[in-house]
Amino acid sequence: MLPFSPGQLAVPVPMPDPNLYQTQGGWMAGRRAQAQAEARARYEHDWRAAQAAEAQRQRQLAELRRQYDAWVTGHLVEVRRHNAGIAEVAAGVRSGDAEAVVEYFTAALYASTAWPEGFPRQVAAAYDPASRQLVLDWELPGQDVVPEAKSVRYLINADEDKEAPRPVTQRRALYRGVIAQCVLLVLHDLFAADQHGALESVALNGFVDDHDPATGVRTHIVLASVMASRALFADLRLEQVDPVSCLVEGLRGQLAARPDQLSPVRPVRRPDDVGQHIASHGGAGAGDEPDLREMDPIVFESLVAELFRAMGMQAVMTQRSNDGGVDVDALDPTPIRGGKIVVQVKRYRNTVPPTAVRDLYGTVQDCGANKGVLVTTSGFGPGSYTFANGKPLELISGPELVDLLHRHGLSGRLGDRASAAPAPAPAPAPRQGDAGDYNVLGMSWSGSVVVDVCALVCAGNRVLSDDHFVFFNNSRTPDGSVRAESAIPPDKAALRVAFESLPAAADRLALVAAVDPEANPHADLSGFTDARIRLLDPSLTELGTLDVSEGRAGETALVLGSFRRRAGGDWDFVLGGKGYTGGLEQLLPDYGIAVE
Repeated sequence: MLPFSPGQLAVPVPMPDPNLYQTQGGWMAGRRAQAQAEARARYEHDWRAAQAAEAQRQRQLAELRRQYDAWVTGHLVEVRRHNAGIAEVAAGVRSGDAEAVVEYFTAALYASTAWPEGFPRQVAAAYDPASRQLVLDWELPGQDVVPEAKSVRYLINADEDKEAPRPVTQRRALYRGVIAQCVLLVLHDLFAADQHGALESVALNGFVDDHDPATGVRTHIVLASVMASRALFADLRLEQVDPVSCLVEGLRGQLAARPDQLSPVRPVRRPDDVGQHIASHGGAGAGDEPDLREMDPIVFESLVAELFRAMGMQAVMTQRSNDGGVDVDALDPTPIRGGKIVVQVKRYRNTVPPTAVRDLYGTVQDCGANKGVLVTTSGFGPGSYTFANGKPLELISGPELVDLLHRHGLSGRLGDRASAAPAPAPAPAPRQGDAGDYNVLGMSWSGSVVVDVCALVCAGNRVLSDDHFVFFNNSRTPDGSVRAESAIPPDKAALRVAFESLPAAADRLALVAAVDPEANPHADLSGFTDARIRLLDPSLTELGTLDVSEGRAGETALVLGSFRRRAGGDWDFVLGGKGYTGGLEQLLPDYGIAVE
């Protein structure tokens, strides 16, 4: 907190000294009296002026003090609000709340000062409370991080630089080393940030955002994948290890043999597989759904068989197991990837032991099946996922089972869901000109670069339609829930968003910034710094501020972040960071907008 510093206002105005106004000389009494009267008049004039200046100083000092006290009060309110938010997240992490855990560790990764400058920071994460495992996809740098030139030599006679190319094998080895170091650094940052014991293990997939060599489609290509337990990682001496050997042998992870050719590896587990967002799936109300743990065994068998039939398989019940689960022989008729699948469903309340996974693997080998699937009404520990890694096994936890049922039009729940937040009901579109309940997002940044701030109303990473892209040539969405506004200083751009009126199909509102090619044809986003969003209510009262991603040299478009709809209908802000050197023309196809 800055102390009160009034500067020169703290110094009182000096009063005139009467001794400096004494007259000298004067032989005649009349002349002397006149001189004394004039000196007295000058003194009184100067004294009154000094008194007025002092009164003015005191008024200004009091006003400055009032402004300072108001600033301190507002700042303390913001500090308390910020601290309360941190305390709330910390409490959520301690209690194992999935969203709080994801928010906390995502923030830890973005705040890391060890991550090299210029490396991408894009993450998708989920938390499995049953196994206390954080599952995340983290973007890795591309191959261009290793220069193609091994050395550069200046030729005096030709007055030019001559590059000596780096051998392909050497560049590949260096790139593999960079990837391994990145994976180890992310694991280190996550476990180091875990002050509450929330993480028993981490499943990490390192990917690059590039074009699939087989299809030409831009996608996330996983080049490294590992599942690391806290205990195993704590025993490592990272300053002594060879990164590649540590990742592949020490942690038994996977690393692409030829990452320069974008040859992918199989992810150990993906965030989408965790199945946290299941409350809004399915057509039946929570009160109408049967509890899978309390369901009659025969009804449970029928439900499992119906699920696999709904997935397009031929399912035959083989026996009812002693632990209350069922065994299913399923046949996937799909050519090439199909075949016989052994499915076991365990109705457990506690974590499934690794022995069950080993038993399933033995069954798969004994009967010559193509794949084994173990489904439970509880969850799996890291030991189970470690054993299944690299084998034709798939593990589906209780929340994921419920998610599968809902996706295929079937009902089922786990325990009492009365406390679960209901899925948000579709909000009616606002009437034309209806002010409604909305917020203003005021965007400000330092630097002189002229930037267009745009918004995309999306389902996942796909905009609902071209009309749901709000930019300089389309000032509002069809329903008016998002529209461009005139900015009020200190903001340089503004959007008006009625979150409750966004289409029911939308689960995120992405905010992007792009250099105005007409105003700054040769500029990039290196001048886009100190960027933030002010969240305002309809009366333009500030409710809070959000820090957003800053620009980098060479980039002309940037994903600032996105508001994402949670299961209870609330909207959370997730920081972005992905930059584009080709402006909006390069960015928009990633959101499903064709650029002609």
